[in-house]
Amino acid sequence: MSAGKVAVFGAGSWGTAFSVVLADGGNEVTMWARREEVAADINDRRENAEYLPGVELPPSVGATHDVEKALHGADVVVLATPSQTLRDNLVQWTPYLSSDQVLVSLMKGVELGTLKRMSEVIAEVTGAGPDRIAVVSGPNLAKEIAGREPAASVVACEDEDVAKRLQQRCHSPAFRPYTSVDVLGCELGGAYKNVVGLAVGMAVGLGFGDNTTASVITRGLAETARLAMRLGANPLTLMGLAGLGDLVATCSSPLSRNRTFGEKLGQGLTTDEIYASTRQVAEGAKSCSSLRALAEQSGVDAPVAQYVDEVVGGRLTAQEMMDSILARDTKAETD
Repeated sequence: MSAGKVAVFGAGSWGTAFSVVLADGGNEVTMWARREEVAADINDRRENAEYLPGVELPPSVGATHDVEKALHGADVVVLATPSQTLRDNLVQWTPYLSSDQVLVSLMKGVELGTLKRMSEVIAEVTGAGPDRIAVVSGPNLAKEIAGREPAASVVACEDEDVAKRLQQRCHSPAFRPYTSVDVLGCELGGAYKNVVGLAVGMAVGLGFGDNTTASVITRGLAETARLAMRLGANPLTLMGLAGLGDLVATCSSPLSRNRTFGEKLGQGLTTDEIYASTRQVAEGAKSCSSLRALAEQSGVDAPVAQYVDEVVGGRLTAQEMMDSILARDTKAETD
């Protein structure tokens, strides 16, 4: 799988940033944009002014609103839509996919209702086998990636050879990918860190300092690992880039949409008020209820997901969440 044509479905900030990575890796990239005006703006101005203003796109990145045009000649298809819209989008795109294209998920969420990870949704809708489905996950804040600041990530596929070939496709001077066969662990780490990021943001919004945020991050990681291991993930994945690495970036950076969303909740805004103020999607706010349900289904204690879901749903305030967590029965750290 040498450098070639890649289709990126989703012209938001992360889809755009990863297109830069792919172009720097020697690929020809065609982005599919949901709105024609976004595609036209990218082609005319060499910039995605709506989602990544100020970032000049490489000459080998183009955009289109035409699904068939985006897919023509591509052997790799990158999916970078909001996680809760993936299924509906895939139903429309699948008739145009070929049976040999590798499908790469950049999404970090768990589907509402079905509680399926994104790779599971891809498999169910497209019929693709595990050797054609991969995920990319790690500490990858879009603005920094697009600015070519040094970063690392994980490319996971159950077929290690496919993971290695994809690794070469997205290896650039500033982007260092590692491989993994633990798709489940990478996906759960990526989805859960968004929920923990919301909790950390709430703590910041309430005016608490580093001790509080470090405590939330650490207990959030323990919660993530409990669920991932119960479902069969490799615990080392949660200690790596797709686990701890992604968690640290999300919880510590003001560039993180989930942390920023949490800060606004901590300051007293409602979920509806925050949604009304931005077009960007905070995946944790969408996935917290599905991760809570997945943990309950798996018999795993998940207080962070539980209480974040209560705040996002308007049933608790951020302060009440913090009070409730502190009031929980004490126990050994490793229980």
